Amino acid sequence: MEQIKGIYAAGLSVLDNNLALDIKNTIKHAENVIDMGCHGVVFFGSTGQSQLISLSEKIQLINELPNSKYKTKFIIGTGLNSLIDTINLIKISKSMGFNNFLIMPPAYYKYGDEEVINFYSKIISEINDCKIILYNFEKLCGYKFSVQCVQNLVKKFPKQIIGVKDSSYNLFEVLKIKNFSIFPGSEAKLLKGLELGCSGIITATTNVTGHLAREVFDNFHNNLNVSSNQNLCDVRMSFDKYNLISGLHTLMAQKNSIYENLLPPLKLLDEEQKNDLISNLKKNNFNMEMLKAA
Repeated sequence: MEQIKGIYAAGLSVLDNNLALDIKNTIKHAENVIDMGCHGVVFFGSTGQSQLISLSEKIQLINELPNSKYKTKFIIGTGLNSLIDTINLIKISKSMGFNNFLIMPPAYYKYGDEEVINFYSKIISEINDCKIILYNFEKLCGYKFSVQCVQNLVKKFPKQIIGVKDSSYNLFEVLKIKNFSIFPGSEAKLLKGLELGCSGIITATTNVTGHLAREVFDNFHNNLNVSSNQNLCDVRMSFDKYNLISGLHTLMAQKNSIYENLLPPLKLLDEEQKNDLISNLKKNNFNMEMLKAA
């Protein structure tokens, strides 16, 4: 099977002034991120406020995605606790020509590896022809994948379970599975991950650092100087001081006020935080002119 590799952004969701999903500008934002250097974009990950956006709005956006020139570069996140809604969203996505999905286990409830394997088994029993990237993010869903759980899922479903996004960082250094994509969830882990054989990254801040991350990725694979990795990590650290969604929307709002819209309980950085973020980015020679607003 062909591995998914590269620099992927966990795309932002753009909202209108009524806090409804702005489908046109959300897709346009994703296209701009790819133009900036990313290999692709994941829609409806945690960075895209997926847990707060209605199922009907997700379906509306997915129905429009085939019209994008970059439709082959998109991965669909589900961001749903409901097993049935997850299955239905996958079916709708597949009907639109999309087959790669980023899926996290449900949040809130306490469970272990056995229950997680059962969750993905239910999905695949309904939709055999799909490609799933597991989403490992204990801070958000309360469960952390073990190495053994991932290995068991791949053994059980070698054609369907094709990778993992590791935002808990307990897998990317030790998990070794042939033809399996491993994506750490931070630019700070990119170079080390590549040295260990990882496939790239899927991160929130590549919405604005895609050009830097792509340079590190390309230079590593071409055996060129990767000194720009330090700059990439410094920029990421500037964002890590704050909620990533708040920081990214605050920064992008400097280009277009539509990014000011966030679904509660999320909010923009306050004035002091905003000034601190922008000041730190300037110290790290971050180029605001690289950013394209939707």
